[in-house]
Amino acid sequence: MAARLGQMHWFFGNVYEAMVDMPQLLADARSHRVPKLLGAGSPLRYYLPVAPLTLAGTAASLIDSWRSGGDRRVIIAAAVSMASATALTAYLVRTVNLRLLRSSEPLSVTEVRGLVQTWHRGNLARLLALIVAMWALRQASCVADSAANA
Repeated sequence: MAARLGQMHWFFGNVYEAMVDMPQLLADARSHRVPKLLGAGSPLRYYLPVAPLTLAGTAASLIDSWRSGGDRRVIIAAAVSMASATALTAYLVRTVNLRLLRSSEPLSVTEVRGLVQTWHRGNLARLLALIVAMWALRQASCVADSAANA
């Protein structure tokens, strides 16, 4: 349950960020905010507290499914998808968020456009990885529950 809630938080949080164009908002607000990674407007402020619960809950669910005889291919798909979403998040934080949140160097319009495009492309890939992970985790849980009830 913790895994599903954490994944839903992660997924819908990133859908919301895409809809409001969060990287562009951060770029536009740079002149009005102190450059801090966890300062006002930083998405890390609402993801960081939930990330350990999401990752630990997902790992626990996958381990439980593995041990109870769940479909190994589905469990591996869930694990690889979660790892991909996590790696994409780390990449986006390092390449986009850090520049927009921590740097006080001025950015040209071209640089901002590139950062925003990079974020949206990476976010789309991350959302797809999360969809696969959520589906696979659900499948693994259903198969494990069926095996336990048999």
